[in-house]
Amino acid sequence: MIEIVPAQKEDLILVREIAHKTWPDTFGEVLSPEQISYMLNWMYSLETLEKQMDEGHHFFLAKSEEIPLGFTGIQANYEPHKIKIHKIYILPEAQGKGIGKLLFAQIKKTALENQQSHLLLNVNQYNQPAINFYQRYGFYEIRREVINIGQGYVMDDIVFEFKL
Repeated sequence: MIEIVPAQKEDLILVREIAHKTWPDTFGEVLSPEQISYMLNWMYSLETLEKQMDEGHHFFLAKSEEIPLGFTGIQANYEPHKIKIHKIYILPEAQGKGIGKLLFAQIKKTALENQQSHLLLNVNQYNQPAINFYQRYGFYEIRREVINIGQGYVMDDIVFEFKL
């Protein structure tokens, strides 16, 4: 049985571990190993994750028998009445088992509890499996953006939205 549970600060190490296990598989064909390493160290340091939690980000873990399989990190009112899905990753061996749907159900529940009307997320424009997943789920493109993240790297993203 898979359960979705709120992450506490001591669980952020699990978030970091899942990110490090999923990113090479997720982005290996669209980003260089150097960019993957740079982004993981930047976005998934425990200091960064703790700061995000202190600033109101909510993290949820997907677990089966206490084994972490995936996570999401979200922020209410990122834009007025819009919750931002900053992170959502599922271990490669756990994909296709409905965990993404369970995480989205938790995100929707949290959004509605916080009077949010839409979900927002960014996806790398070359990550076709993720784009296909989000479009099947009902997300639609609202804009594209290129974000300079330093060291000569950019995030070349599509911003998707979902109306609740």
